[in-house]
Amino acid sequence: MSYKSTEDCIIDLEKNGHLIRIKEEVDPNLEMAAIHCRVYDLNGPALFFENVKGTKFRAVSNLFGTLDRSKFIFRDSIKKVETLVEAKRNPIAILKNPISAFGAGAAAISALPIKSVLSKPVEFGKTKISELPLIKNWPMDGGAFVTLPIVYTEDADKPGIMNSNLGMYRIQLNGNDYELDKEIGLHYQLHRGIGVHQTKWNKLGKPMKVSIFIGGPPAHAVAAVMPLPEGLSEVIFGGVLANRNFRYFYDNDGFCISSDADFVITGYAFPNENKSEGPFGDHLGYYSLKHDFPLLKVQNVYHRKNAIWPFTVVGRPPQEDTSFGALIHEITGPVLPSEIPGLKQVNAVDAAGVHPLLFAIGNERYTPYQQNPRPSELLTIANHILGKGQLSLAKFLFIASESDNPRLSTHPEDDFLVHILERINLERDVHFYTNTSIDTLDYSGDGLNTGSKVVFAAVGNPIRTLGKSLPAFNSSTPLISKITLAIPGILVLELNPFENYSKTKLEIESIKKFLIENIKQEINNFPFIVLADDAKFVADTLNNFLWVTFTRSNPSHDIYGVNERTENKHWSCENLIIDARKKPHHAPELIKDTEVEKRVDKLFEKGGSLESLK
Repeated sequence: MSYKSTEDCIIDLEKNGHLIRIKEEVDPNLEMAAIHCRVYDLNGPALFFENVKGTKFRAVSNLFGTLDRSKFIFRDSIKKVETLVEAKRNPIAILKNPISAFGAGAAAISALPIKSVLSKPVEFGKTKISELPLIKNWPMDGGAFVTLPIVYTEDADKPGIMNSNLGMYRIQLNGNDYELDKEIGLHYQLHRGIGVHQTKWNKLGKPMKVSIFIGGPPAHAVAAVMPLPEGLSEVIFGGVLANRNFRYFYDNDGFCISSDADFVITGYAFPNENKSEGPFGDHLGYYSLKHDFPLLKVQNVYHRKNAIWPFTVVGRPPQEDTSFGALIHEITGPVLPSEIPGLKQVNAVDAAGVHPLLFAIGNERYTPYQQNPRPSELLTIANHILGKGQLSLAKFLFIASESDNPRLSTHPEDDFLVHILERINLERDVHFYTNTSIDTLDYSGDGLNTGSKVVFAAVGNPIRTLGKSLPAFNSSTPLISKITLAIPGILVLELNPFENYSKTKLEIESIKKFLIENIKQEINNFPFIVLADDAKFVADTLNNFLWVTFTRSNPSHDIYGVNERTENKHWSCENLIIDARKKPHHAPELIKDTEVEKRVDKLFEKGGSLESLK
């Protein structure tokens, strides 16, 4: 199936029972996002909003809401894509199979971008930012955002589409100090290709031309977020996945226009011109706060006839981007291990917001003759991971050896953690990286993009039996109001709210004393202890535990230990304590608007478009 537009995809999905139409007028201010979240939670269909308040344009969401639907959309091209990725990953193996090699080459050639015969946007009408669907997702958002933007830029040194960058960087359309219809915000984070491009344009003292494509073949949105092997162009990848060459032309101002996009916003990013962008409810489950990011001065806003505005909602996982990520992993899963010697599996844990927590499995082959193995190759792999693109944003990295269990997997996450906890030597196998960069969206550190990392490496036979039930405590302390068990080997202690680090150090000393005095015989069975504001919430589900523990802690500041010590700059302990309470500098978590939720309830009642999903 080859889609020329968003509408082509919608027609196909509806015909095959993957989409429903919402005919009632819906408000882009919070209401559309609330409907989307409700339907996603129900594992529901794509949503086609035919009547969006305040705009003549229609909108669609939840296109990628399930892995099955994503596979359906790309059912005729996904095998070609896997062949193309395999050709980049393992060219020697491909050369040993010429038929496969021919298929990969043919796929790439057929996907070369094609310049449209149009020399100007005669098929596009013009509109203004204020006339677009200005969709606001969360109550404290700074304004309306484009949440599925395909942002196109070119290299100042090597102009042209073959050296371009396609990326998905959020765009703020209104609010804050932006001059409506004339200025919008361009947010991008660390390790993004657009940053390399803007650096080059800034050195030349020239503004960077930016084209923002919204809609078109769904493959273009996937290409914008795909972690592709070095040298594989996003526009080529998008063409292969779409079963249709990427078509483009340049308008009279010299901006690249995707011929198949539903909307195209063009503008200039001038050197050192920034404005406050945000807040924005993001995929860690918190708001990314207001910060200065590049300002885009709008040149034109184009739209095709009957244009449809695709959007999504991000928030505490799982959300639609979880399913989006599952598709990406399915396509590129084999690529990363081939680029990092010894790496077998990697799992950026979605429940913890992706970047805060990374699980990995590698080889441990350096010293097979040792009776008591210790992490060696695993640490080499860990350093390689933390120096690799967006993987370098990982904050907590747990890595285990395949040799200890050939069937070991990073899924399910609790089984993998149990494997680590049974084996880790906390006096040797905890490695900190301090005063370093972390994800822009992670506010657990001590400044924007700054914080710390920690690697937990485990190899060998189990050295402890993990506690599977709460130990019997001989006494109590007013510091701890509740104790629960999260998973085997991990206790959760509920404390009063965090006030400051000076007070916390005193609390930690009392907690250590309490643990040693009360469960001296069993303390080795609980290598990890988590401090939380709500112990029951943390222990209720694995997702709660992963989200709270790893989004609300900064390794260098919030990790303590029973009998902790530092010798020759190496920190060690006997039992590890993670303070995962909310801190004053953390961003607020995402909370739904109760009045909006009541309005959405009515759409699920008798006679509403969503009644069948109730």
